[in-house]
Amino acid sequence: MKLALFGGEPVRERPFPSWPQPTEKIKQEVVQCIHEEGWGIGSTVIDRLCKLFADYHDSKYAIATNSGTTALWVALKAAGVKAGDEVIVPAYTFIATASSVLMANGIPVFADIDIKTGNIDPRSIEEKITSRTKAIMPVHIGGSPCDLDSINSIAKKHHINLIEDAAQAHGAEWDGRKVGGIGTGGCFSFQTSKNMTAGEGGIIVSNDEPFIDKCFSYYNCGRVREGGWYEHRHLGGNFRMAAIQAAILIPQLDSINDFLTVRESNRNLLVSAMSNIDGITPLEQYPSVTRSANHLFICRYDSSHFSGISRETFFEAMQAEGIYTYQGYKPLYKEDLFIVDEKEYPWLEGIDYKNMSFPYTERFSEKESVWLKQNYLLGTSQDTQDVINSFEKVTNEMRNNPNLFLNREKNN
Repeated sequence: MKLALFGGEPVRERPFPSWPQPTEKIKQEVVQCIHEEGWGIGSTVIDRLCKLFADYHDSKYAIATNSGTTALWVALKAAGVKAGDEVIVPAYTFIATASSVLMANGIPVFADIDIKTGNIDPRSIEEKITSRTKAIMPVHIGGSPCDLDSINSIAKKHHINLIEDAAQAHGAEWDGRKVGGIGTGGCFSFQTSKNMTAGEGGIIVSNDEPFIDKCFSYYNCGRVREGGWYEHRHLGGNFRMAAIQAAILIPQLDSINDFLTVRESNRNLLVSAMSNIDGITPLEQYPSVTRSANHLFICRYDSSHFSGISRETFFEAMQAEGIYTYQGYKPLYKEDLFIVDEKEYPWLEGIDYKNMSFPYTERFSEKESVWLKQNYLLGTSQDTQDVINSFEKVTNEMRNNPNLFLNREKNN
């Protein structure tokens, strides 16, 4: 069958389900909030969200913030991160994981990934521990939990904090327990693309009361629970969530499990189909993952199975078929942010991020990673079959007629 890239008919022309998905319950909750509640401090809607979200995530406490990034900063400060302290983060993740450390005047220390899962490798974490390490901040990539048993063991061994970056992992479970409250605390994002969204927003969950009390201060202009309104004990900020954001989120706690079931079903269809495509390998999940949030579907592309045809040409062919695939994250230490300006970041003096190398992160990001857009996992089984058909159509043609693609690369 002729590929759309070379003038054939595409597998798919209709759109996938849109996200976010407004519902009548969300609209009713928002209208009620507008008419019956204060819109900020003192709103019972925010308190209700915190209670419901904490309960859902097997945690005692929650603090609702205005973004996932500020949630990370607040959690790091509450964990005691000060100027010059080191925080170990994955080299493969969204920028906020590392930039929040800089915002806390800490030093991001990158660790390599386990290339089979895309998550931070506990062995690399262990290698990075020093006397200055204050916290480990792993990320549950794509909503699939990292190796929390090993990482928690390392944190306890060295008496350092474990802060989970669970931005993509709403509802995910490790060994039957929801992520977020397994270490010192965990941070979630409600940015537009996330499995729960209010457009923007974040939340910190924890089972550690002293930690969450410090979070309260740092997200609330340095106030403390027992202090006065104009009494400020820490260098905090106004990072509080608005009541209308909370109103948008509360009904989503009633539907998130249904969405997670759909996502898991579609992931299983994709994994099953791709087991028959040499050169395309879905990311694995650790045996103790009892539920992934399946925020993203990520797989690995091996050009050696396709006569050396580049991943970027594969992307072009897939996109022509109506299936948008892309690279995802770049190695964080290669971002311009980490061309260190010692006048702006004096505590980073002498650190040369640009000459760092993490072989699995670079191999995965620069050659292998293939992401599907998050809303693709919300479709019907027929929508998912269109994705499968496109993968099969493109890879079969690449295998059978590689010169078509290699000549295209040469001419481009």
